[in-house]
Amino acid sequence: MELHDLTALEQAAAIREGRISSVELTRHYLARSHALNEAVGAFAAFTDDLALEQAARADQLVRAASEADRLGVLHGVVVPVKDLNQVRGVPVRFGSVTVDVVATVDDDVVALMRDAHTVMTGKTTTPEFGLPAYTESEIGPYARTPWDLTRGAGGSSGGAAAAVAAGLAPVAQGSDGGGSIRIPASVCGLVGVKSSRGLVSNGPLPDGPGGLGVQGALARTVSDAAALLGVMTGTDDAYVRALREPASLLIGRYSQPVIAETAVHPDVLAAFEKATDLLASLGHRIVDVDVPLPLDAVPHFELVWAAGAAGIPVPADREGDLRPLTRWLRERGRALEPGDLERALDLMAAHATRALDETAHLDIVLTPSLADIPALVGGIRNDADPAADFEAQKRFTPYTSPYNMTGQPAVSLPLYWTSDGLPVGIQLVARPLHEAMLLSLAAQLESARPWAHRYPEVW
Repeated sequence: MELHDLTALEQAAAIREGRISSVELTRHYLARSHALNEAVGAFAAFTDDLALEQAARADQLVRAASEADRLGVLHGVVVPVKDLNQVRGVPVRFGSVTVDVVATVDDDVVALMRDAHTVMTGKTTTPEFGLPAYTESEIGPYARTPWDLTRGAGGSSGGAAAAVAAGLAPVAQGSDGGGSIRIPASVCGLVGVKSSRGLVSNGPLPDGPGGLGVQGALARTVSDAAALLGVMTGTDDAYVRALREPASLLIGRYSQPVIAETAVHPDVLAAFEKATDLLASLGHRIVDVDVPLPLDAVPHFELVWAAGAAGIPVPADREGDLRPLTRWLRERGRALEPGDLERALDLMAAHATRALDETAHLDIVLTPSLADIPALVGGIRNDADPAADFEAQKRFTPYTSPYNMTGQPAVSLPLYWTSDGLPVGIQLVARPLHEAMLLSLAAQLESARPWAHRYPEVW
């Protein structure tokens, strides 16, 4: 067995017990990452020296610890950071050729991971400013799903997902403003957890308009994802300890696309029906429900998204170096009249409140994660027609962004694979701040239909 065959929690236990060292584990992952990165496009930059320094410190603390000392749940374990997040002393590019600065502070989530003595081997690739649902930027190689290297890893946490799925890290930090954790999780065959709004700090940078973006975790197992969520919230192993067999839950389900009128791939619909049957066999009550948001809510989300893009500071002389989609979104945002953004935010909030009210009686909502199987690299992007690019993204991801509007926690689970060996994710959504229930149900499904025995060829 290789070190990367172990789960993150197994690795942490081995480090605590002195069976392996964090330095040994870190060197193993660095070697794999350097060797495979060109193929899978997981990393925009490596931080070998910092990683080995952090690992050596983690090992020093293990040697100094007494039986009464308690090391963190992921002590000494590799956790790469998305290149939308600042790490003090490390360049941050935000996926854009227009940015190249050395961060002077840690983002709050990075500070928590540093305090937990996790090890950062590098910055994972992300599309420009995290805006698209694919990870194809000029900063580092394009991120690809290890299950088929002709297909993209999704976005915007595509590099993070590619790293975990290819065995370049056991878990990875990600962020999600419209599906950016759940999309890559679905196409890379991973567990992807989007946290509730406000559960994990986005500081010190201010939240974008509407508070759409949140932090979260990508992992191969539910317990590993729960462990990383605990680190991100400063609660250590609280979410791991909270994993328990759930009582019979009331689960509402729908498969109709929410934010776009589009056909759903037959394999996706088949996976959705199989997930329904599995949940029912576990004793949960399943009811069909209407989609939570009407199509007329989508333009308000789009205006907020465009306003967020327009608010990103870019040097005036570098505007022309931005990707066509980024320029198009910024132009839409700048074209807003006074009061347009406030009205869009108010209307989006009203739709979100109505959706929360209408599903308040449900414990969980079940949907597909995506409308299609993993897309080919370049298959969604359209530099010649950014408007068409944006519409293609909506058709690919019609189930994820509604829950950024409502602020609910959501998880994509790799319950199914196509006959061609491509992963198909299933999305579960809980009430706000009910991560423990959500993760417990996810763990029950993992136990009933395991997936961790599956590995892509690059593994």
